[in-house]
Amino acid sequence: MRYQMKQLPKDQVEAAWGMAEKYRDLNQPDEAESICHDILDVVPNHQGALRTLGLSLTDRFPHRWTELHKQALSVFSRLESQYERVYYAGVAWERRGRAQLEEVTGRGAYDAFTEAVELFQRASELAPDRAEPVLRYNRCARALSTHPVLLAAAERDSAEAFDPGDGPHSVYPPARGSGAP
Repeated sequence: MRYQMKQLPKDQVEAAWGMAEKYRDLNQPDEAESICHDILDVVPNHQGALRTLGLSLTDRFPHRWTELHKQALSVFSRLESQYERVYYAGVAWERRGRAQLEEVTGRGAYDAFTEAVELFQRASELAPDRAEPVLRYNRCARALSTHPVLLAAAERDSAEAFDPGDGPHSVYPPARGSGAP
């Protein structure tokens, strides 16, 4: 038997978003994700729900990054602010790298952290007054500079091509001066 979803009353959207944030804070990303989908069914471009949904997806990366990474990047690409699109794409790549470290997939983790560093650098250029991209950049740079698995991956064949596997450059805007359209 299939159930038809009920629509959230429009005047309850902000309260629902607060609940989604609370569930995320309680480490219940599945609950937060469900609420965000209900919000987005009523207000398809609700920026807070998009951020919370994308972050809820990344919260589940430790166990399911392979199926959720592309989905999180797609959600973050819907954010209106270029800074937020770039910054949150960086968060997704950083969390993918950490999930890959748990699996001890050194080269994949190295490439993910490298992508995150580049995105946080771009976010920092877009919003030089914001601390978040600087702090995340430094966290990734420390991991790349000190984690034995990442150091070993960096030392391996440097001619090995970067292959993130899911086309990140189609999700966020190209870097300035990259020659990309």
